Amino acid sequence: MKQPLSLSRRELLKASALVGGGLMLGLALPRRATAAALGNAGGQPVAWLRIAPDNTITVLVDRSEMGQGVYTSMTQLLAEELEVEPTAVCVTAAPVGDPYINALLGGQLTGGSTSVRDGWEKLRRAGAQARTMLVQAAADHWSLPASSLYASGGAVYDGRGHRLTYGELAESAAKLPVPKEVALKPASAFKVVGKPHKRLDTGIKVDGTAIYGIDVKLPGMLHASIEQPPTVGGKLVSFDASAAEKLPGVHKVLATSSGVAVIADHYWQARKARAALKVTWDAGGNAKLDSAKVSATLKAAATAAGRTARKDGDATAALAKATKVLRATYHLPLLAHATLEPQNCTADVKANRCDLHAPTQNQIFAQLVAAKAAGLEPAQVEVHTTYLGGGFGRRLEVDFIAASVECSKAIGRPVKVIWTREDDMTHDTYRPAFHDEIAGGLDKEGQLVAFHMHITAPSVTARMFPSILEQTVDPFAIEAAANYAYDVPNVHVDYLQQEVGVDVGYNRSVSHAPNCFVVESFMDELAHAAGKDPYEFRHGLLARQPRYRQVLEQAAQRGNWGKAPKGRFQGLSVMEGYGSYLALVAEVSVDRGHLKVHKLTCAVDCGQMVNPNIVAQQTEGGLLFGLSAALWGEITLAEGAVQQKNFDTYRLVRMNESPEIVVHLVESSEAPGGMGEPAVAMVAPALGNAIHAATRKRIRALPIAKQQVVKI
Repeated sequence: MKQPLSLSRRELLKASALVGGGLMLGLALPRRATAAALGNAGGQPVAWLRIAPDNTITVLVDRSEMGQGVYTSMTQLLAEELEVEPTAVCVTAAPVGDPYINALLGGQLTGGSTSVRDGWEKLRRAGAQARTMLVQAAADHWSLPASSLYASGGAVYDGRGHRLTYGELAESAAKLPVPKEVALKPASAFKVVGKPHKRLDTGIKVDGTAIYGIDVKLPGMLHASIEQPPTVGGKLVSFDASAAEKLPGVHKVLATSSGVAVIADHYWQARKARAALKVTWDAGGNAKLDSAKVSATLKAAATAAGRTARKDGDATAALAKATKVLRATYHLPLLAHATLEPQNCTADVKANRCDLHAPTQNQIFAQLVAAKAAGLEPAQVEVHTTYLGGGFGRRLEVDFIAASVECSKAIGRPVKVIWTREDDMTHDTYRPAFHDEIAGGLDKEGQLVAFHMHITAPSVTARMFPSILEQTVDPFAIEAAANYAYDVPNVHVDYLQQEVGVDVGYNRSVSHAPNCFVVESFMDELAHAAGKDPYEFRHGLLARQPRYRQVLEQAAQRGNWGKAPKGRFQGLSVMEGYGSYLALVAEVSVDRGHLKVHKLTCAVDCGQMVNPNIVAQQTEGGLLFGLSAALWGEITLAEGAVQQKNFDTYRLVRMNESPEIVVHLVESSEAPGGMGEPAVAMVAPALGNAIHAATRKRIRALPIAKQQVVKI
């Protein structure tokens, strides 16, 4: 697979002319309802496909590749209808522009496990339109009806042994009108989609030639390291750079919008000189902020009512009449994204242009921020999207963009800014802390008759997309709660927004993880209170939810529910998220108080799969991500400063700690669901329920390592 480039439409058209023309398609496709509601109605080009006379096929992929496999899966969608192998297609990162808006999210960004869902129809349609034009060009050449021809393997055949390659037909096809209506293949005819193709980017990642943001090199490039406030929300007062400026390789020290930048020939020169700075900071209003205050703020706020996210029947009245009522309070901490590639950006600012090389999930915001910092119009900023060494929602933020532009503008040369691991950990936008109060009522037969969940947490959406909250309850605070699946006549879910003085951000699985932990842990509590097996209790309440029920049955069967080896104990969780349905069985042992996670068995129904291998990989990766968060994940504050600075204090699961993981993929004809995030949410509740089975002690707060129930 070739390196992803980032070309503007103008540059792409120019490149086409240089190689002698070819078929260039700007394919107009309809927006979805979500985009229309956000003011993006009407058909616009959302996929650019180029077929050159030398048979080179290029597709511009409008989503960032951060390990989730979109360069492969999106290419498979196009290749299916174009009748070529995915390996015959060159992937190019799309530039910034309206054609590349994510119809599900309303902006040009990668998130919400939407890439395949957004591209499912538009990329197949792009391939079908191109194939139709190529076949018609061949039909015109041979003076035959197009219906008598067929395309296969990058060529068109007439059935009499005649063959024309796509490259030979490209220029003629480019002169034809783009067909408005094309028939897409039924799933039964798929030859590429749904098949376990190897990832197209594996080779260059293995041999080290893949270019991540941190790898970018430009002629004359300098490096910068930035000293940022030590406290959350701190501001620069003054700095003394005299000692730093005397060190070898240092070109300039300047104040930027995010701190004090040292620009030098090499990164380590900049880093060493940064350590010589004398900086005075204003700690601001968070000087005394600590984790205890964050928890107390949420707890105090929770006494007020929230905005109703769902109301079926009358949960309050049903609880008052219930034979048995259970109430519990759950707490979840702030979490860091902890991407393995720390934040970085390279900018090259000239008088009337800025080239930005960034591992970003949010190209449009990156362009806007860079334009403002450079004093240019957005159209004068070209965003070159590199590979991302992890995203998890962190790179939806653009706080690492402006400083590189400011540095480059100040010194007149390209500048790469790299954050240290400590910078990254202490200046993140953290997953919100949650304080949830939940109640359930059982009748005399042990049937669940009422469910009430009161969520209190900060809102990411209030900071990033405040207009959304003018019309609705924050949709990214109530996931895996408002869609409570169990057949209960009285359900009430509400959400109270309460800020805590810390900027929060969308973290992989967003509110699915905290809410699934609360809901599925509490369902286990209710099952035991009803005197029922946790599996049977859930199964009985999902009679009208066949997809939930199927994954629950499959996970239980393949995880040998109720038949764990001696000394091992099991826990369950079930969830729908991003249009995908999952169930998980966790198997653990507790030996003299020490927890060992032996096995995770996950059943997945994500609708029609583009690449089963990638679905399995995303499930496995999500489970490990969720395991790290469940066992150790926590960001704490003291005197306004984040205490965790590296992976010694913000632990990740190590290879010797990784359990056996079994993933069962359920065949489905439903629309594709997202798979980058949902598995993350499954681990904490299943693990907590398994620990209860082993110890008879409940886990109602995370991380597990701090609850003194088990030793880890």
